[in-house]
Amino acid sequence: MFDDPRILGHVFAAPYALFEPSLAFIAEDEAGVGGYIVGAVDSKAFEERLEADWWPALRDQYPAPPSELPPDQRTARFIHDPIKIPDELAQDYPSHLHINLVPRLQSQGLGRQLMNTLIRALRAQGSVGLHFFVWPSNQRALGFYRHLGFTMISAEGPVIFAMDLRSAA
Repeated sequence: MFDDPRILGHVFAAPYALFEPSLAFIAEDEAGVGGYIVGAVDSKAFEERLEADWWPALRDQYPAPPSELPPDQRTARFIHDPIKIPDELAQDYPSHLHINLVPRLQSQGLGRQLMNTLIRALRAQGSVGLHFFVWPSNQRALGFYRHLGFTMISAEGPVIFAMDLRSAA
């Protein structure tokens, strides 16, 4: 699917493991690592850190993409034009996450375990709320997050899910 097998990690995983290692967890089985969840306790501060310490080197490595692109070049757009978390979202839900499991590890309860692990870690670090984005075409994920108790707060463009972390687990 991607000409550069590292681009997804550069955008969606590696900076979290580097800058917020206490919020990076993996799932593995006998075949090896097959999933992860990563998060940032303060999305706005994390955006600033990426802009200062992460994106500049990647912008040199991945040129700004044209509008009609293959998947890995569309992903490079996030490097040149990162998603900015709206202030009103960050106020109530300052933390965010990325999660991914390969098909062999799906439907075994590992996604729930990863989510619960990250939520506990965020609460321990004082987070009051969590948000994340899901592509509307990912119907399976949309159902999964609803089942876990997340609230859909916007369905315009990418779907935004959120959870108030102040309530008891």
